[in-house]
Amino acid sequence: MKTILIIEDSTDVRENIAEILKLENYEAVTAENGTIGIEKAKTVMPDLIICDIMMPGISGYDVLKQLNNDTSTGGIPFIFLTAKSERSDVRMGMNLGADDYLTKPFEEKELLEAIECRLKKDDFFKKKISRNIEGIHTFFEDAQKYMDFESLTEKQKVQEFVKKEILYMEGNLAHSLFFIQSGTVKTFKSTELGKEFVTGVYSAGDFIGQLSLLNNSGTYTETAMVLDDTKIYGIPKEDFTKLLFGNQVVSQKFIAMISNNLINVQQQLVSMAFASVRQRAAKTLLDLYEKGIIKDKANSGVGIAREDFAGMIGTATETAIRTLSDFKDEGLITTDQGRRIIILNKEELAHVAEFS
Repeated sequence: MKTILIIEDSTDVRENIAEILKLENYEAVTAENGTIGIEKAKTVMPDLIICDIMMPGISGYDVLKQLNNDTSTGGIPFIFLTAKSERSDVRMGMNLGADDYLTKPFEEKELLEAIECRLKKDDFFKKKISRNIEGIHTFFEDAQKYMDFESLTEKQKVQEFVKKEILYMEGNLAHSLFFIQSGTVKTFKSTELGKEFVTGVYSAGDFIGQLSLLNNSGTYTETAMVLDDTKIYGIPKEDFTKLLFGNQVVSQKFIAMISNNLINVQQQLVSMAFASVRQRAAKTLLDLYEKGIIKDKANSGVGIAREDFAGMIGTATETAIRTLSDFKDEGLITTDQGRRIIILNKEELAHVAEFS
């Protein structure tokens, strides 16, 4: 049962709304002013708040401001009630972050439709999406409820790529966002001297190519190569654009989905700027381990070329090899006959990554 908090100084209006909600199987909690409303919002943690704007003491605007400043209540859907219909009042409320507004007097149907719409959107936004193809399909199906376009799940099929196969080339027309269902992909840029600078290594659950689709040039800004047998799901640029710009609720959810590995890129850049080679090498090994690209047992994981590893940590190949040799001598890692790196002491590597 969904809980709705009603903050309204008029006893008649407050009790009338509460009665309507109870008949529709909502749990209604009431507050007669803004101060009490803020307290109840923090203790009850309602699924939605309905709040009058003009109240003695703390106004509805101030209630929304204070709740938005608290991380525990900032995401609760918020509907304003107002006896005024001037655009300035409505605009001010929406600018503060309100999800909707109702002008008094309102019909019962208006109230229930507004509540249902906001709760539905909030459920969609909070719904956890599995980092696999089934989760992506579920997101597409849910997104169709808010947008007018054909089923994405019927357009594209999972494609299989073999080791060393190129997924896309730097400078080619950017046509798709790619989701890695299984396997490993590295992205790199080519220097003027023909060398490769590795910009990332990605595994199952990661998206790649999103920045290229947003690039004004319309071309891929790097090359993507498959490191082992990999299954890829492609999302056409046309659908990527619709998901990004077609609906605000869908867009927020979609951006959150495809932005996870961009946070890792930001952290990598900070590490490049301030950490020592040993720290960068240790952190990269741990990141690759967390992604399942390298393992803690022999004959498993993916072989990482030393040149690629050097590109990941931003140093010369010789320096990268020497650092890995030091880690090997210290008993932190080893290698098998396939030159795959094996983690022996994850805890000590974490210590190196933080303090070395």
